[in-house]
Amino acid sequence: MDNFARWILVAVLVVHGLIHFLGVAKGFGWASVPQLKEPISAGMAVVWLSGGVLVLAAAALIAATAPSWWWGVALMAALVSQVAIITSWGDAKVGTVVNVILLVVATFGFLSAGPFSFAARWNAQADAALEQQSHAALPILTESDLESLPHPLADYIRASGAVGKPRTTNFSADFHGRIRSAPDTAWMPFTGKQLNTYGENPQRLFLMHARRSGLPVQVLHLFHDATATMQVKLLAAFPIVDAKGPEMDRAETVTVFNDLVALAPGAIIDAPIQWTPVDAHWVHGLYTLGHYTVSATLVFDDRHDLVDFISPDRSRASDDGISFTPQEWSTPLLRHRDVDGRRVLTLGEARWRSPDSEPHFTYLELHLDAIAFDVATSTSCSETSSAFLVGGH
Repeated sequence: MDNFARWILVAVLVVHGLIHFLGVAKGFGWASVPQLKEPISAGMAVVWLSGGVLVLAAAALIAATAPSWWWGVALMAALVSQVAIITSWGDAKVGTVVNVILLVVATFGFLSAGPFSFAARWNAQADAALEQQSHAALPILTESDLESLPHPLADYIRASGAVGKPRTTNFSADFHGRIRSAPDTAWMPFTGKQLNTYGENPQRLFLMHARRSGLPVQVLHLFHDATATMQVKLLAAFPIVDAKGPEMDRAETVTVFNDLVALAPGAIIDAPIQWTPVDAHWVHGLYTLGHYTVSATLVFDDRHDLVDFISPDRSRASDDGISFTPQEWSTPLLRHRDVDGRRVLTLGEARWRSPDSEPHFTYLELHLDAIAFDVATSTSCSETSSAFLVGGH
């Protein structure tokens, strides 16, 4: 839910919760409450009190947008509150409207953050991916490690601040932006989080929360064992895309390559990539993972920032994720920033260009909000990222 709707709901719930204390006051004989004409026993006053406390607790959790189990408190609040209302139906039946709204919100919370949600699957896969990684001390990336690389690429890694730090084994990121499926469709705002791990079995786990025509849409990309899937749900309940197969695997391999060079330059030296220099600003790379070898051209500016990644090997998926069309894919990297000794991407785009030389079509605009390297658990992804804020959009 967006911020405006969330705060309206919080305000309604606070009023609803406080009204419950009228029943508490009458049931315990603390005050005369002429608004409640039906008798309330001391025992039912406890129910009124429990309902009020639970409703206020649900309001507080919704206001804080945490933790993930807030929907359980909201569900209990709606049920207990409704029991109290039923016992004084003639006086309090209007409160049923609020409880129905709260029940709907709790149900959506269960679907979007509960044990069977995309969020739960992302957390489970993230923990499994991180458990596969070695916990030995990480070797330091040195100048000598860069000697075999083309000069533009070595300059980029050096400028990123990765030299002198442990080689990157993973990163987690938080982001926001907007996305669309075609030039003539509306932009959809989104927020999301991502975990990429490196080593023998690179993984990319991507969870997005977007809005289409005001309705919430969730997207889950999972890439592991060189296999990719993409699933999309409307209202966290109705599947609308379930993409998988060889074309999806190849396309996502290109995305893993892109994330590696754009967001984790400290992991480039250990990746299975064959580099070929083109000129002082261009480098060509062949990245091999599983059954696929994909190519890309990296473009650097005079400051040694990576400013574009161009690949012919990432086919464009149809809206339903069933068919794929070969198109040139590029990710212009528009803005970088120095943060805590590292130079990191803060703003980028993703574009398609069809083979018939039509103009580029920008379908994604992405702002990186936070990034953290070498996290230990899925829980620490968010906590650590929050401490390494990129900001500055």
